[in-house]
Amino acid sequence: RLWRPREAARGGHDAAAPLALAQPLFTTTTTTHSVGGGRPGSRLEMAGAMVVHGHGGGGRDRDRDRSSPGGSGAPQVDTGKYVRYTPEQVDALERVYSECPKPSSLRRQQLIRECPILSNIEPKQIKVWFQNRRCREKQRKEASRLQTVNRKLSAMNKLLMEENDRLQKQVSRLVYENGYMRTHLNNPSVATTDTSCESVVTSGQHQQQQNAVVPRPQRDANNPAGLLAIAEETLAEFLSKATGTAVDWVQMVGMKPGPDSIGIIAVSHNCSGVAARACGLVSLEPTKVAEILKDRPSWYRDCRCVDVLQIIPTGNGGTIELIYMQTYAPTTLAAPRDFWILRYTSGLEDGSLVICERSLTQATGGPSGPNAPNFVRAEVLPSGYLIRPCEGGGSMIHIVDHVDLDAWSVPEVLRPLYESPKILAQKMTIAALRHIRQIAHESSGEMPYGGGRQPAVLRTFSQRLSRGFNDAVNGFLDDGWSLMSSDRAEDVTIAINSSPNKLAGSHVNPSQMFTAIGGGVLCAKASMLLQNVPPALLVRFLREHRSEWADPGVDAYSAAALRASPYAVPGLRASGFMGSQVILPLAHTLEHEEFLEVIRLEGHSLCHDEVVLSRDMYLLQLCSGVDENAAGACAQLVFAPIDESFADDAPLLPSGFRVIPLDAKTDAPSATRTLDLASTLEVGPGGTRAPSDASSTSNTRSVLTIAFQFSYENHLRESVAAMARQYVRTVVASVQRVAMAIAPSRPGGQLEMKNPPGSPEAHTLARWIGRSYRFHTGAELLCTESQSADASLKALWQHSDSIMCCSLKAAPVFTFANQAGLDMLETTLIALQDISLEKILDDDGRKALCSEFPKIMQQGFAYLPGGVCVSSMGRPVSYEQAVAWKVLGDDDAPHCLAFMFVNWSFV
Repeated sequence: RLWRPREAARGGHDAAAPLALAQPLFTTTTTTHSVGGGRPGSRLEMAGAMVVHGHGGGGRDRDRDRSSPGGSGAPQVDTGKYVRYTPEQVDALERVYSECPKPSSLRRQQLIRECPILSNIEPKQIKVWFQNRRCREKQRKEASRLQTVNRKLSAMNKLLMEENDRLQKQVSRLVYENGYMRTHLNNPSVATTDTSCESVVTSGQHQQQQNAVVPRPQRDANNPAGLLAIAEETLAEFLSKATGTAVDWVQMVGMKPGPDSIGIIAVSHNCSGVAARACGLVSLEPTKVAEILKDRPSWYRDCRCVDVLQIIPTGNGGTIELIYMQTYAPTTLAAPRDFWILRYTSGLEDGSLVICERSLTQATGGPSGPNAPNFVRAEVLPSGYLIRPCEGGGSMIHIVDHVDLDAWSVPEVLRPLYESPKILAQKMTIAALRHIRQIAHESSGEMPYGGGRQPAVLRTFSQRLSRGFNDAVNGFLDDGWSLMSSDRAEDVTIAINSSPNKLAGSHVNPSQMFTAIGGGVLCAKASMLLQNVPPALLVRFLREHRSEWADPGVDAYSAAALRASPYAVPGLRASGFMGSQVILPLAHTLEHEEFLEVIRLEGHSLCHDEVVLSRDMYLLQLCSGVDENAAGACAQLVFAPIDESFADDAPLLPSGFRVIPLDAKTDAPSATRTLDLASTLEVGPGGTRAPSDASSTSNTRSVLTIAFQFSYENHLRESVAAMARQYVRTVVASVQRVAMAIAPSRPGGQLEMKNPPGSPEAHTLARWIGRSYRFHTGAELLCTESQSADASLKALWQHSDSIMCCSLKAAPVFTFANQAGLDMLETTLIALQDISLEKILDDDGRKALCSEFPKIMQQGFAYLPGGVCVSSMGRPVSYEQAVAWKVLGDDDAPHCLAFMFVNWSFV
């Protein structure tokens, strides 16, 4: 019990002056309770916890009693204003805080009424308690965050010091080799007396010989000692690559180390096969990291299967595994690969965990692995994972991937896919590190996800989409695929699968998709080469402008396969009307290199026969690789129709696009270009018009793979096959048109028009527009000194007013606009067709157009009053006057409607 005389608590003039500076920021009252029987003139404060009113600093626990500065333990006079709480009161407040950290005034009053133990506390005092509690919570979180950052920086500093030591060793070796070469070049007699071509062997060549595999005698497959010897050799070679100088590593551009970066990424230079290396930090324990890395199909999208055929424990507590692995081919133009691997898991003396592996061949010795038809046997050179525990939790990971993919077995144009260490780094090394960081971030519970689904469920959807697309591209016989006889043109391959249950997997119920009368899955696929088309830019355009290449009838057929009454096989239309698409995000990875979303296609029926199109359709879509700065990254857009229920076990038939960059061939002649990319559109940095300088454009190439899957009933198989073949050809033509429009390009640019487009159709349209305006109004629209077609087109394109044309349909869409029109609509010529006239006009504009439309059709033109319209980006645009006139063709038949918005400006 602490007795405080009333006079000492109040303090006199002498005591108040020195304590004035110690008053808290917020002035509060002190709650005291008189004790019956106590002597007059004194009060007894309640024993228990104490809370200082106001914002305390330093994160100290304000719920504890103040200690005596003198240390004697004697009661001391305290002039500070505070309130003491009993442990029971603190517990009651803490329970409320866990439910609502910031209760309202009504909630605090209700708390006082519901808790009798708080009845003697004023509401204002409880409010201050919650303020202090939130402040301490914020300080604790900030302190924890700073400690985490400090641990990351310490571990990264250690990692950089090790990397610096490795680089110093590499520099020393290169300096020695350079001096050695100089000595032998300046004094050949010192080098050797042998004049044969193999006489001079430099240390660099010796290093390459060390990387080569030395033939070893065949080891007994049933002898664990022989396999352990191979495993120990693999471990030593792997560590020399992970932390030593066995491979000349070159850091990838843009991969800078830091507390929030993915890590240090490097690729091989002048070594046998291709190799990639990564060092990074993750907030998971080494055993958990090892478990994730061993589950290769979960993070390596090109991995088809991993079969562990034998597990052999070793005397040092490790394990040896014999593994058969198959990987998908990235395109229809190459064969898939398989591997026969020995994997060795062991611990090191410093507490690190290491997982290393290599292929078992005749040169290395060991048992022979299984063989599969139509697969090309590739080789894993000593590779693996070094996982070191970090102080305070987490792990430091070293990853090395070193493979020989037998590039000579593929066509020469595709060899860069198998000879590029950057592609290997993106597909395997960086993918593994990103997946681990993703799991760690999800485990912290800080990443939001859409649809109310768990992260693991959404990851499963992504894996199913990617795996289903790979299955369609490869068409393995053991999955039930077989080729159909094609027509004379071999540009599109048709494969059918009459065992869809086997293809879908045991966790999926495909009964919705295939009726009782029998059916299967049909896949139409094709591959092509593109020139000077950035994969990220192409995939991003295909994602954002689906109407440029998709047919609504085909989408409706795919969606109807999920319903009880299938839709008839559609006939392809030259131009169909599709409603707008709405992108609903579901999830994205930590670095936004991949995102999962639902696409809602708003359907509109044009006639009674197309009533099925009036229903909204849904697609589950996976998009990845849209970062233009990621070297060697594969860009992919994969989607599958789903119904409104979107069940976890919903059957998926993925279709889509994959664009893989090939290494630039600077010596390739321009005559070998696959596509004529002298298009009328080009990309300029920062949205500015770029000069058409061919020498400034790098000669880059990429391979595009397209695959579309459809379900069919047996009696309609031939009809679906014909539809699918024609549809893929139409999509290929659309993609070629888009590729010609966006190439040549520069990263970060936007679609721009040259000055002006020079196609014959553009010249004809410009002539019709000017002639029709003069015929209807009697005035000249295009004032040119020359009567040539180029002069008219140039004058139309450079006209200061916004001029645009729209189709004569029930729902008019724009077909052409000059530069001012594109600027007003904030769009491009490619995306112009996605904009309808109704969307840009406000209510007054639509009413004015409807009232004047009969006059336009009869008289040929009409003047519309000024008003406000909306750009494609939603920005309001004002104009003084609008002129609408009917554009007539050479046969005087109406071709389209033209609009001119005079003196427009953004509001």
